Amino acid sequence: MLVSFVGFLFLAAAAGLALEGRERREKAPLPVAATVPPMGRRLAAAVNRYSPAASIDRLRRRIDLAGAQATWPLERALAARGFGVVATAPVAALWLLVARSGLALVVGGALVAGGYLAIDVVLARTGRARQQSIERRLPDVLDQITTCVEAGLGFDAALARLVRAEQHPLTDELGRVLQDVRLGVPRASALDALIVRTDNSDLRLLARAILQAERLGTPISAVLRAQSDDLRHRRRTRAEEVAMKLPVKMVVPLMVCILPALLLVLVGPAALRLADSGLGG
Repeated sequence: MLVSFVGFLFLAAAAGLALEGRERREKAPLPVAATVPPMGRRLAAAVNRYSPAASIDRLRRRIDLAGAQATWPLERALAARGFGVVATAPVAALWLLVARSGLALVVGGALVAGGYLAIDVVLARTGRARQQSIERRLPDVLDQITTCVEAGLGFDAALARLVRAEQHPLTDELGRVLQDVRLGVPRASALDALIVRTDNSDLRLLARAILQAERLGTPISAVLRAQSDDLRHRRRTRAEEVAMKLPVKMVVPLMVCILPALLLVLVGPAALRLADSGLGG
């Protein structure tokens, strides 16, 4: 059991290091055939054949949210699923042969399921961290874009300047939008693709406001300034909500950790004196 658990942790850690250690500079994704060995392609094909379509779509969505299209394409992620099953199934079978109990069957099944879903867990965790980073940086990035547009730059030029100056998940996504527009994709389609790749309501509202401003002929600088003020207000509101939740979250640590120790310090000496004097019975 310990060996299987350590193996699962090693698989998850290796996948996490591969995701977090990817190069920060923008580059063209490698061909899938160059990133997945032949054995991995066979595993990916088998997993794709026997996995439900909803599971494949969910994995593809997690890859998009994690921004791992270049380092972990769908075929490579499917191969990781298959490798997890191949690595954990023999250990689970050996455990079942040794223990020969219903609990061993449950534990073995959970182990194989953990190996199958290890890459999903890592991608989901990376995706959440990436979307949180986008949410934190969006108001400041929008302020910079607004300042550039109000200074006389066009919207695309402001995006290009920001992408060159900074490197983080939000500028990566904006760089992809700029690249799509330069390749001839309509801006509406490029922004729609941005909305699909991210899971941020503020970014979705910003994209919709920009598209509406283009359709109605509204000055883009006025729309960006209004959206910037609104984003800062929403960020302040979220910070106030988090601060208001802190006293409630502190109740359990206070009751479990601090209050018993405080009672022991205050009541303990008096109880000992009562016991020594014989009044305690």
